[in-house]
Amino acid sequence: MKLLIIINDGPYGTEKAYNALRLAMNIQKESSEAEVAIFLMADAVGCGIPNQNTPQGYYNIERMLKAVILKGGIIKACGTCMDARGFAELKLLDGVERSNMKELTEITLGADKIITF
Repeated sequence: MKLLIIINDGPYGTEKAYNALRLAMNIQKESSEAEVAIFLMADAVGCGIPNQNTPQGYYNIERMLKAVILKGGIIKACGTCMDARGFAELKLLDGVERSNMKELTEITLGADKIITF
């Protein structure tokens, strides 16, 4: 089964990215056959920025994204959203690729289930 998870909120401030990644990690744990793709849109493109330093005991979106990537997850970040937030020149985490609406359309059409946060 191919799953697409679209995240729209920033990495911190709300817990939408946190809960989306919790779900992605649990899907990968429960079903080795599931293919998980995550598309970061709007403020969620900030999830893909490296060197996130969070307080001890607090969740860290960078570590969660890396866990999803290590289990074969695909992570894309909206390039237009990055440009709109002044992130055009920022390096993304290894495994997070700059993308576009055309690619999101292709992933959407190929997905069995789409979940948005």
